[in-house]
Amino acid sequence: MEKEKMAAAARKHGSLDDDGGEEKEAGAVLHGDVLELTLSHVPLVDLVPAARVSRSWSLAVSSSLRHLRRPRPWLLVHYQSTRPPHAVSARAYDPRSRVWMDLEAGPGGRLAPAPAKLLASAPLRSSHSALLYGVSPARLSFSPDPLHLTWRHASPPSAWRVDPAVALVGSRLVVAGGACDFEDDPLSVEVYDTRTGTWSACDPMPAPLKDSSASLWLSVAADGRRMYVMEKLTGATHAFDPEAGAWFGPYDLRPDRHVFYSVISFAGDRLVVAGLLGNSEDVKGVKLWGSTAVGMDELEEICDMPEELVKELRDNNYCVSSIGMCSWGDFLYLYSNSKPELVFWCEREDESGAWRWGATRDAAARDRSLGKRVAYTCAEVGIGELREAAVTGSGRFVVTTAEGQ
Repeated sequence: MEKEKMAAAARKHGSLDDDGGEEKEAGAVLHGDVLELTLSHVPLVDLVPAARVSRSWSLAVSSSLRHLRRPRPWLLVHYQSTRPPHAVSARAYDPRSRVWMDLEAGPGGRLAPAPAKLLASAPLRSSHSALLYGVSPARLSFSPDPLHLTWRHASPPSAWRVDPAVALVGSRLVVAGGACDFEDDPLSVEVYDTRTGTWSACDPMPAPLKDSSASLWLSVAADGRRMYVMEKLTGATHAFDPEAGAWFGPYDLRPDRHVFYSVISFAGDRLVVAGLLGNSEDVKGVKLWGSTAVGMDELEEICDMPEELVKELRDNNYCVSSIGMCSWGDFLYLYSNSKPELVFWCEREDESGAWRWGATRDAAARDRSLGKRVAYTCAEVGIGELREAAVTGSGRFVVTTAEGQ
């Protein structure tokens, strides 16, 4: 329907022939640089039908995204009701278009409600930015897709786990710690090979993590080789290599004694540490550090959150005891459960290499999060991913809030 509307509008202005085909040279209202500039101001979700108007429009969309206003990683916020039937909903923020969207299920019904049926007996959780998962005594379900259009399912790990640390490292899904109290080893580690569909037991988590082996106390990051787990309150970090089945560390990733809470994520090939400075009742600042060789190089200070944004986070009416972080490439999001309506972002600029901060607000987030579990993921979303959602009928995106309006 959106395609037909776009094509009808183009015909009205003489930019399509009666067959909906190529753009006429004579009488075309939008073409060349003017069309590309116009498309650069169109939300990414609306560029999918725009690219179908004609071949020249499709080329203009591609050129506009490549040269004028490139896509930037989306933040997806997933809500799961704590009451049966554990309904799941999702919101997305597109920083390129500066809009918040509802993700609604299409006829295929896979985009938003699928996890509710799949995870009826398991809490919906996220890990290392891109992974959405649920673990229960009945099964393991996980989705690393940018928009979580598809899910994979496996038999559960042998140990009954309530809140494990989970990471997808290459083709191996690591499930560590978080076991129930009656399990013999709360630090046990199991690895699921997604290629063979088999589980294997590995060395347990290091003994110092005995009292903090649940994801509640650990921040998890992963690259193509290892999973990293950091104690949020101490900065003590361990690394696990699933191919070798071995643990490494500990590494001290708390370079500033004024940090009282920290989390980790990967920005490109750099492990980034975000730390809250001061105390929960008086946050003095937020700082980022990074390292490309954990354990070999000292953490390098990246940047500080601007004071005006720290003031927004601090707010006199709230106690800020924790933050979360997810990232894709050189784009990071930071958020706090104490102020769910406020999300900060930090981006490394290509040309200058400087880090730039900003913030966005989702006014409905506080009411949406009441009585629900909230999980955050981040991924690079482009025309290809949006076209797949449209073609498969998996869902649609409804813009609800545009910044500056």
